[in-house]
Amino acid sequence: MNFLAILVAALVTLPVGFIWYNKNVFGTVWMRETGVTEESAKKANMLKIFGLTLLFSFMLAFILPTIVIHQVGALQLTGGDLTKVKPSYSAFIADYAHNFRTFKHGALHGFMAGLFIILPAVGINAQFENKSWKYILINAGYFIVCLTIMGGIICAWE
Repeated sequence: MNFLAILVAALVTLPVGFIWYNKNVFGTVWMRETGVTEESAKKANMLKIFGLTLLFSFMLAFILPTIVIHQVGALQLTGGDLTKVKPSYSAFIADYAHNFRTFKHGALHGFMAGLFIILPAVGINAQFENKSWKYILINAGYFIVCLTIMGGIICAWE
């Protein structure tokens, strides 16, 4: 685990959110779809919101290596204890340690995680909340963009 890469990836959600939910991008539509007003937004506990945003973003970034780095799967097959691996694992890693370790490859897998995990999760909740497709696409789209960038960072940063 590259904790610095995970930390940097977790921070991606803040600038992306600043842009994504800006009034000139999707912010006005998002506020209308959620029922959030400028008055209620000003009354929100921003320390709590940003603190939990960073915690949840770190949680997303922490699990992403298992999705975007194929070599993690090889380690998982050994039980995860490098002191007990067989020589075949070391030989495998020596041959393939850097395969598919690019921003582009990580971004692809991050995008797929957003599309096939986040979109359905947001969509299911939105259906029960009687929310619109605009709401679903704005919120899921944000996470798809974030996970795409986060996946790229984590995969490329060895």
